[in-house]
Amino acid sequence: MTATSDIPPSVESSDQPLYSETPEEREFELRAAVNSYWTGGRLMIGMFTFLFASLAFAYFYLKSNNSGKLWRPDGITAPTGIGWTIFAVVVASALLAIYGQWRMRSGSVLDWEVSGWVAVLGILLAIGLQIWQLTQLPFFPGSSGYASCFIGWAVMNIMMLVGGAYWLETNLALCLRLRRRSAGEDGPERSPATSMAPAALLFRANVESCTYFFGFMVVVSALFWVFFYLI
Repeated sequence: MTATSDIPPSVESSDQPLYSETPEEREFELRAAVNSYWTGGRLMIGMFTFLFASLAFAYFYLKSNNSGKLWRPDGITAPTGIGWTIFAVVVASALLAIYGQWRMRSGSVLDWEVSGWVAVLGILLAIGLQIWQLTQLPFFPGSSGYASCFIGWAVMNIMMLVGGAYWLETNLALCLRLRRRSAGEDGPERSPATSMAPAALLFRANVESCTYFFGFMVVVSALFWVFFYLI
């Protein structure tokens, strides 16, 4: 007896899948995927929060200890003008990202795309300024507690800005792909801001998480701008 003879005729000859998802199961999976973007975005904010919290602890510990009067000899400060410019560019870029998402909720994807690309360019400019600032410092790394904390902040800030710019750029590229796909499959192009297709719903959840991260970048930039330039 061959192995195929043990398979029931109804199973052997059937071309239908043995398992198919119900509409309720597909709806549950979609909600879970949307919620995963919400959770993932907050987890990313949490990880960066712990990273910058460690820097804040080092800052205040070294400042309060001031061992050997080496916390900030002669009141040295990083180039203030460049620091102000970096902070202003980050704030402006975040406001553009927030405005773009608000316009998307109103159904205008074009406004979000324009705001998003300008925000990406702004963040790239801030990254460039941060790197250039490191070449203009009036102190050497490790020369004082202030210098060590500032170098750590600059590196962490570059990491955060690169992450935000990359996240927003991938969303912009995904939006273009979704618009081309909807035009190719359904005839008239449907906006990812209004479409109820699963891909569009996931896209909007991704954009919302990205916008929250940009708001987080503003809060972090403001706090450490105060630490290094005002206190």
